[in-house]
Amino acid sequence: MDPVKRSLISLHFTVVLLAGTGLFSHLVPLAAGDITLVRSVVACLALFVFLRLCGESLTLSRRRDYSIAIGLGALMALHWVTYFAAMQYASVSVGMIAMFTFPVITVLIEPFFERIALVWQDLLSAIIVVAGIILMVPEVSLANDVTLGVAVGVLSAFLYSIRNLTHRKHFSHYSGAKAMAWQTLIVSVCVLPFGTPAIGEASLQTWGLLLLLGTVFTALPHALIAACLRHLRAKTFSLIACMQPFYGVILAIVLLNESPGWQTLLGGIMITSASIYETLNAHKLHNEG
Repeated sequence: MDPVKRSLISLHFTVVLLAGTGLFSHLVPLAAGDITLVRSVVACLALFVFLRLCGESLTLSRRRDYSIAIGLGALMALHWVTYFAAMQYASVSVGMIAMFTFPVITVLIEPFFERIALVWQDLLSAIIVVAGIILMVPEVSLANDVTLGVAVGVLSAFLYSIRNLTHRKHFSHYSGAKAMAWQTLIVSVCVLPFGTPAIGEASLQTWGLLLLLGTVFTALPHALIAACLRHLRAKTFSLIACMQPFYGVILAIVLLNESPGWQTLLGGIMITSASIYETLNAHKLHNEG
């Protein structure tokens, strides 16, 4: 098979795996912090073994990069905990759609990181995203679990946006697998003090799910991404990545019997459409620059 076609299939499979992480918020009977702790430990071990097998150095090239890795790992820890919490408060569909506001959030806060000016199209995208969020919110009260899930999901998106912008500016010279290996190590350290006895009391089935989450649904996708980018343009990767909320909602409907209402689906379409537009526009501006 042609390397490009093989990479495209592999990338779609990778995005499905990333979308599937949300399922574990309901499949695993643990708090968001405990799920994050075990996920990060397992993923860290798997990624460092992968790097060793590939013959890639485990150390960072500059001393300051260790400080950057700590900051990125701390942001990732907060992002993962809020990511799972959003889905536990509301549903996988609502939580994932809310989290996928991050492409537009990224555009809005990017001027604080780089010399990039906002244009009216960016503000229009933001308005569409806000409208999509309003559609998903049943009432303006955090006492409502769905509203709380949306709010926590948007917070997770904000944290993820800051992490991505910081990573692109200061840590992008490392491969995806190596960057994630170090960040999952920091996530493990950050979340460890907040682990609860429930982890030790978990059943074998729960541990099996956690191992699956850490390896197949976390370490494997980040290893595959590095391989896919050898044959695909970054634009192609970004656009296919926008399919993540779509795959996530489908998986939640099929495997968790979720039945999102029309407001959630319409809000999701609006948010995903704005994300796709901003992805296309970002690459267009990058090429023009």
